[in-house]
Amino acid sequence: MIIVDKLHKGFGDVKVLKGISTSFEPGKTSLIIGESGSGKTVFLKTLIGLHTPESGSISFDGRINTKFTTEEKRQWRQEIGMVFQGSALFDSQTVEENVMFPLKMFKKQSEEEMLERVNFVLKRVNLENSNHKFPAELSGGMQKRVAIARAIVMNPKYLFCDEPNSGLDPNTAILIDNLIQEITDEYQITTVINTHDMNSVMQIGEKIVFLKDGKKAWEGSSKEIFKTDNEAVVKFVYSSELFKKVRLAYLNETK
Repeated sequence: MIIVDKLHKGFGDVKVLKGISTSFEPGKTSLIIGESGSGKTVFLKTLIGLHTPESGSISFDGRINTKFTTEEKRQWRQEIGMVFQGSALFDSQTVEENVMFPLKMFKKQSEEEMLERVNFVLKRVNLENSNHKFPAELSGGMQKRVAIARAIVMNPKYLFCDEPNSGLDPNTAILIDNLIQEITDEYQITTVINTHDMNSVMQIGEKIVFLKDGKKAWEGSSKEIFKTDNEAVVKFVYSSELFKKVRLAYLNETK
């Protein structure tokens, strides 16, 4: 479980995060949403240790990441999986080499042991027999699945995803959402997803944190977001006519 307490972060005179407190539970897909400039990316980068907060704390199962020793930080980094925006695969490496990369970095295993683990996660993301293909030979959705396989190859406790659906068609985006949710539930991973995709919010938003001007303006689930009367949330989530109609239909059904 990740517990965030009164988190503040700024750059010079610009205050970006202004006292955010929330929590993320294992086995649930937690989404961070908000307008551009609301602090989502800085929040995610602070969670994974790329930014150091000015005040406040982030607890990973009772461990405060800013108090880690060098060895504790190294161990903690092995517990984290990351799915980057745009997949961020190495173009010159095969699927197998991309997925094996974290194992070579952190694990002292034989080639056979690493290959067994790589094949296991590739099978889990439905990419069997794709070991020797290069990223350029794969579709966008397949590249995302390779990125997910690489993120879970170390069997992480925590999974962070930055816009995992960017650049994908709607059907493929839904498949990626479902895959992340299945893996989160199956392995009881604490998963945090930074997204602009409102379909993801409705589909897999078991916990949603809405940021506005660097503050937590609302939190709840995909079911609760239909019923909220928070003006900022309604304006952001239901900005399109389609989602306005979906919300209205849901509210009429539940009267």
